[in-house]
Amino acid sequence: MQLIQEDPDLSAYLAADEAVDHHHPRVRQTAARLAAEVADSYAYAQAAYEFVRDTIPHSADSGDPRVTWRASDVLEQRTGICYAKAHALAALLRAEDIPTALCYQRLAHDDGSGHAVHGLVAVRFRGAWHRQDPRGNKPGVAARFSLDGEELAWVPDPAAGEADHPLLYAAPHPAVLTALRGAPDRAHLWRTLPTAL
Repeated sequence: MQLIQEDPDLSAYLAADEAVDHHHPRVRQTAARLAAEVADSYAYAQAAYEFVRDTIPHSADSGDPRVTWRASDVLEQRTGICYAKAHALAALLRAEDIPTALCYQRLAHDDGSGHAVHGLVAVRFRGAWHRQDPRGNKPGVAARFSLDGEELAWVPDPAAGEADHPLLYAAPHPAVLTALRGAPDRAHLWRTLPTAL
């Protein structure tokens, strides 16, 4: 799949915003701790990915009712759905000057009751974008950090109405932010997730 940049200026994919708040002290402290343990930016990107994937449970897997959406809140509260975890990973990567985009897939619900938009990130290395899914592994989901071919949580099935969205966003999609900000808890959020972009 060919990924398409929303903005040709890579500086847009290093910027901070309300959700990807990489200037926040909590994000900076976490980034500094992770960076101190690795040799280069490739190793840092993998360490940041594994930190978000493995130490911040996906709230649907853990049963946590809280809704987070700012990267700093995700790191503090240690919970979030895919979008929130993508914001946290983007912030950690941008904190170390690694261009990072937000991207999305349209996936079917496990119970077949419809579709929802799933959030992930793309990192810029070796002159190309590489998608990464920090959602968190569970039985049937085995995503890994990779710059040599995608190892995402899911591969969309067009026959089920699923699709990859090729556009790379510098900031979270407005439909995603609207759903996250408007949800008092995860149960409400689950009913209002975007079904398409």
